[in-house]
Amino acid sequence: MLLLKVKDLNCLYGHSQVLWNLSFGMEEGEIIAFIGSNGAGKTTLLKTLSGLLPARSGNIEFKGNRIDHFPPHKIVELGLSQIPEGGGIFPFMTVLENLKVGAFLPLNWKKISQNLDLVFQLFPDLKERKDQLAGTLSGGERQMLGIGKGLMASPKLLLIDEPSLGLAPRLVLRVFGTINEIQKRGVTILLVEQNVHHALGMVSRGYVLENGRIVLEGNSETLMGNEQIRRSYLGV
Repeated sequence: MLLLKVKDLNCLYGHSQVLWNLSFGMEEGEIIAFIGSNGAGKTTLLKTLSGLLPARSGNIEFKGNRIDHFPPHKIVELGLSQIPEGGGIFPFMTVLENLKVGAFLPLNWKKISQNLDLVFQLFPDLKERKDQLAGTLSGGERQMLGIGKGLMASPKLLLIDEPSLGLAPRLVLRVFGTINEIQKRGVTILLVEQNVHHALGMVSRGYVLENGRIVLEGNSETLMGNEQIRRSYLGV
């Protein structure tokens, strides 16, 4: 059974339709990417999956449950967490306080120590700065904190929005390496990313969004070799 199944999804943002008849699925343990230019609908897709935006029509099933009418906290409770662009941190709270916010659901309270150990193992810099205000962190550290906060909810599926945005190349490699490590630990990952080279280099499958529609899909090797992808996103 698919962990996530999306069928004929349509979504409005205000009075404008942004997503048009999107259909795709994800197996447990898989990592896939949605790529596309600004305004293609990538972030809207993530917000709709996590319940922050209502679906106009279509079905979203997660772990066999139809969730397109669930409130966000119920979706998180089922094991689907979103890390927004920029990490979604609280700048006037410490690193440790931010991480504990990620475990806000009662079912995760008993796992706080276990999940903190995991986050600090993946991101040792955060352990060193656990008492530091999050707003004083570097861009790369903020992204690490955002991912760590998402992991505190013990997700089965992690939605990550533009993790490389604004980061230096060496930090991009580090963040993507950690995302790979998270996937190896059994977390399914849906990645939204404009850095097409890095994104397609680490995923099993990818989808190209243009104007809210899926226009291309395939495994990473097929997409990397696609002339349209190479010309539009890789500059070759």
